[in-house]
Amino acid sequence: MQQHFKKEEKNDFVFGIRSCIEAINSGKEIEKLLIKRGLSGELFQELFQLVRNYEIPFQYVPEQKINRITRKNHQGVIAFVSPIVFQDIQQIIPGLYEEGKVPLILVLDKVSDVRNFGAISRSAEVAGVHAIVIPDKGAAQINADAIKTSSGALHLIPVCRTSNLKETVEYLQACGLKTVASTEKGQSLYYESDMTEPLAIIMGSEGRGIEPGLLKIADEWIKIPQYGKIDSLNVSVAASILMFEAVRQRNSA
Repeated sequence: MQQHFKKEEKNDFVFGIRSCIEAINSGKEIEKLLIKRGLSGELFQELFQLVRNYEIPFQYVPEQKINRITRKNHQGVIAFVSPIVFQDIQQIIPGLYEEGKVPLILVLDKVSDVRNFGAISRSAEVAGVHAIVIPDKGAAQINADAIKTSSGALHLIPVCRTSNLKETVEYLQACGLKTVASTEKGQSLYYESDMTEPLAIIMGSEGRGIEPGLLKIADEWIKIPQYGKIDSLNVSVAASILMFEAVRQRNSA
C-alpha cells in the first residue's frame, strides 16, 4: 500500500492548543504530543479528550524542552505530525493470508535512532517485508530524516504502531506466525532457523536489545555468528542479514 508525502514533511510539528485540536480533527496523523507539566484549563481538556479518544501517544515534559523546539506561543503543547499514515497489523495479516502470501513481518523493539530506522525500512522494503511493527513510545521519530534515509521506502511499506508490543507479538503468534528474536543469547545460528513459514523477526534497541518480557515469549532465539573484537553489529545491518536470509530460504524452497 503506497503512502504519500504530506505538506508537513518540512514542518513536522504544530504548536498551540487550538492548532493541535484542529490538526487532530482534520485527520492529520499525529505521531506524539509533548505537553507541559501541570497544564490545565477548559481548552486543554478538550484537546486531552481527543488525545484519549484517538489513542495518541503523549508525554508530559518541562516547558524548557518545548522551548528548545520552538520559542513561539506554543501554550505548552506541541504535536509532531507524521509524514506517513500508520496502519493496523490486525488488518494486514488476514489480507496476506487471503492473497495466498506467506507473511514476513519485522518487529522493532524501541529502535530509537532515526537513521537506523530509515536504513532498516529501506532494506525491509527491498526484501519484500510485508509490514514493520513499532511501539508508540520509545521508537525513532518518523520525520524527514527517516524518510530520506529510507530512500522513500517508508512511503511504500506499511508501518504499524502499537501501544503494547508484547500483545501484538502474541497476536502474530495466534495468527500462525513463528516469532524469532535476534539476540546474542540465541540457542541457534540464524541460518539454522526455518524462515520459509509465516514469520516475524524481532529486533531490539541499539542499547538494550529486546526487552526481557518480549524475549521470553518469542518462539525461537537466533544469533548471528561474530568473530571480531567488536561485540555487536549495528541493528540495521543485523536486521538486513536476517531479512535476506528469509528471502534466500524462501527462494530456495
